[in-house]
Amino acid sequence: MRSLSRLTTAGVLGAAALALLTGCLGSSDSGSGDQDANRNADAKKVELTFGSNSVKGGKSSAGATFVQDVLIPKFVADQKGKGVDVTVKFQGDGSDDEVYKQKLSLDLSNKSGPDLFQIDGIWVGEFAQANYIKPLTDTVGEAAKVDDWDGWKQIPESVQALGSYNGQRYGVPGGTDGRVLYFNKKLFQQAGLPADWQPKSWDDIISAGQALKKISGVTPIQINAGTAMGEATTMQGVLPLLVGTGATVNSDGKWLGNTSQLRQVLDFYHQVYSTGLGDPVLQREAKGRDKSFAEFAANKIGILLESDYFWRSVVEPKAGVAKMADRDTAVGWALIPASKPGAGVKGQDFVSMSGGGATVINPNTKFPQQAWEFLQFMNSAEMVKESLAGAAKITQRSDVNSEVLKSDPMLSFVAEKVLPITQYRPGRAEYPKVSAALQQATADVVGGKSTDAAATAYQKVVETAAGGKDKVTSN
Repeated sequence: MRSLSRLTTAGVLGAAALALLTGCLGSSDSGSGDQDANRNADAKKVELTFGSNSVKGGKSSAGATFVQDVLIPKFVADQKGKGVDVTVKFQGDGSDDEVYKQKLSLDLSNKSGPDLFQIDGIWVGEFAQANYIKPLTDTVGEAAKVDDWDGWKQIPESVQALGSYNGQRYGVPGGTDGRVLYFNKKLFQQAGLPADWQPKSWDDIISAGQALKKISGVTPIQINAGTAMGEATTMQGVLPLLVGTGATVNSDGKWLGNTSQLRQVLDFYHQVYSTGLGDPVLQREAKGRDKSFAEFAANKIGILLESDYFWRSVVEPKAGVAKMADRDTAVGWALIPASKPGAGVKGQDFVSMSGGGATVINPNTKFPQQAWEFLQFMNSAEMVKESLAGAAKITQRSDVNSEVLKSDPMLSFVAEKVLPITQYRPGRAEYPKVSAALQQATADVVGGKSTDAAATAYQKVVETAAGGKDKVTSN
């Protein structure tokens, strides 16, 4: 997952101001965002700009190449067939995510910026709160124009949440991912554990870990912890466990504080790292996550919680960063269980967390109807499939997934079993500080502090981040 850089406000605003002066981001300024959603609907000559934090030959090069060389030309040709002369300009960037976010925010606050742009899913709520973006039904007009798009039927409701806020759609989600428990089948066999292992509770994970502990030189369980791993600790550790207790980090507008559910999660960390089931030193190393990948590939870690990225990019036999020649036979995967059956969020037996981005429409665009047509076109089955360039990756569309993932059982598993039950991080401005506090709480427990001490310290930090006790839950 991407982590946001910490920059000084002055430095960020300086970069953003420079971007405006140099025209780094295009302008669709058309005055007030309260204009008629049908403005210029019948225009025969249309100019659109598409913004993305990607650039050919640089950051997210494949995405930039697809947009410029495939998507835009095909959309222009499609519109020409309808008698409309469309020009679409790509406004690529290659900045750190936080720098790009600030550039874009400054543009939008001045009612300018690209007509359409891609943002991280956790920015959607923050941008909506700031009125930088509006629900699609407001920007495009008439709910039917948005709700009747046939593409929604192919995007699971859980995935649609990636581009939504407060129950309203602000954009269309792009590709996503899902988290599972990976396990080493060779080590499982040595420990007398089943090759088709599927734990039904946290106790089942601990029991498997205890069996694996009997094998010399093996770390039974790797659950990311501490501050060195940054957002990886939150997404590959705290949040999947938290939703397994029935709670989310933000609910009804309040942030999770020192609750029984948080203490359950910290107790689990304590159980893993104080009993020798996990390696506490690994959680404090700057390259601890990379080292955990290498150790899993070297048959030294039994169970590891990660996203599908681990399967397709880490232990991938030919090009992975920690290649496993026997990946297809040696690596197993299982759903992440709730703390106990039925205890997960929404009463689920199994849970997961996902990430990804969304494409949204600037409410100040001169051409809202044409922008909506572009958004539908880019998220059609044909374009989503072409965006993969032959690679096997999980997309937002179930129909595309069923076709492009059919030869990959692990990715198919995520698409079919994980995405329908997954959750996403809350898109709120305070989230990065709350996430950092969660990371510190796990670091405290792994470092030897009691669950109560770690949870109490966490509560104080979150109250400050959230802006007061009344914005934090505790029990």
